[in-house]
Amino acid sequence: MSAKLFDEVCRYARQTAVWASIDATLGWDERTHLPPAGAEYRAEQSALVAGLAHQRWTDPTFGRQLEELAASPLAADPESDAALIARRLRRQYDRRIKMPKTLVERLARLTILGQQAWQDARQNDDFPAFRPILEEVVELKRQQAEAIGYDDCPYDALLDEYEPEERTARVAGVLGQLRDALTPLVAEIQQSGRRPNVGLLHRDFPVALQAQFGLAAASAIGFDFARGRLDETAHPFCTTLGPHDCRITTAYDERHFGSALFSILHEAGHGLYEQGLPVEWFGLPPGEAVSLGLHESQSRLWENFVGRGRPFLTFYFPLAQQRFSALRDVSFEEFYFAINDVRPSLIRIEADEATYNLHILIRFELERALLDGQLQAADLPAAWNEKYQTYLGVTPPNDRDGVLQDVHWSAGLIGYFPTYALGNLYAAQFFAQARRDIGDLDARLTAGDFRPLLDWLRDRIHRHGQRWSAAELVRRATGRELSIEPLMEHLRTKLAPLYLS
Repeated sequence: MSAKLFDEVCRYARQTAVWASIDATLGWDERTHLPPAGAEYRAEQSALVAGLAHQRWTDPTFGRQLEELAASPLAADPESDAALIARRLRRQYDRRIKMPKTLVERLARLTILGQQAWQDARQNDDFPAFRPILEEVVELKRQQAEAIGYDDCPYDALLDEYEPEERTARVAGVLGQLRDALTPLVAEIQQSGRRPNVGLLHRDFPVALQAQFGLAAASAIGFDFARGRLDETAHPFCTTLGPHDCRITTAYDERHFGSALFSILHEAGHGLYEQGLPVEWFGLPPGEAVSLGLHESQSRLWENFVGRGRPFLTFYFPLAQQRFSALRDVSFEEFYFAINDVRPSLIRIEADEATYNLHILIRFELERALLDGQLQAADLPAAWNEKYQTYLGVTPPNDRDGVLQDVHWSAGLIGYFPTYALGNLYAAQFFAQARRDIGDLDARLTAGDFRPLLDWLRDRIHRHGQRWSAAELVRRATGRELSIEPLMEHLRTKLAPLYLS
């Protein structure tokens, strides 16, 4: 009976996951190919699919089956697949049944319209046009937090959606430690007076050549284009539509060398995680990512710890010079210094490794204030500009490069931003351990051999799916609790020779 019950639970969950894949397909199309006039009807499509999926996920019969499975002999071993599936699906079920179907549908509809409104508002530098949608999104997210419930603060309920079992107070403490360590390092770099010639990255880099170069780089690090593809979008992202269908995207700037390349490496890192999950468990917890923070660790590892590192660039710079005539009068050291430019900036996705987490801290503090009602949407641009001046010493000249630069709030992703900072911390700890375990990792990367690192990630992280929490997976992969020190050591080791020696 236990085996039959297990098969029924798995079959039902896999069928329901098909609805999620349909919703993901609609979302991918909306952000890559949907004409603006199609947004309103797409919102109706997404709302319908989200409602149907929610109805299946919260079916009482499914809930009873999960209870029976958890109590069955198959789940007696907490490390077994049956126990993992029962535990994780029950946790998701308990969360979902607290959400009214009408609220799920309203959020799905509003966030499609919100993303289109954000895109128009950013293009026109018109925050007042976006404000009503943002106010609605925040109100619905408040309702979501109240429906789900929380122990300490409403933000806990939303953060848990992206980083299960994490709490706002702990994240705030970790980010506070990171801020206190980063601020003096950034100040010391700024005071050193050393500046790379970043102009060499802002020459003529034809988009067609960038696309070819980016495809080749993603393929070289292991992204399987037989199971994925690369497309263009306004705000780069990665999404999985099926067990053999992972989509990554980028945005090109013909006057900036690194913008598309590093976003491709970033999204390919997400894609490698998706392609490394056990395909036989697609749609079930053993075949799904642990958390968005862990997901972000994979993208930031390939973008920064590999892509902006000396070994990787030593291999790729001669290839870039062959492809782009604008780099043929540039030395490697000039190029490496420019790629690792550190200076306070306005745009999060273009921020350097040393200042990036300060951008995250700003968003974390602002969205908590919005959710708690301490900050009104109408006052958000002024609050944004004030925090940028306080944390980074820069003030946005307009809302396009300020409060309107990110798609997340329009998509209802409140509670999402902290996962970026957690991802940076996880990535540093993973990369440091991989270096210790592989031994000659830098030499392998310099030779363009990325397989040993990918194999390490596959073994330590990807293949485990949701078997453990993010915190436990970090402990098992590295033998240590999460700490800011690996990231700070990485930054000091890389940046001191460029700016401080």
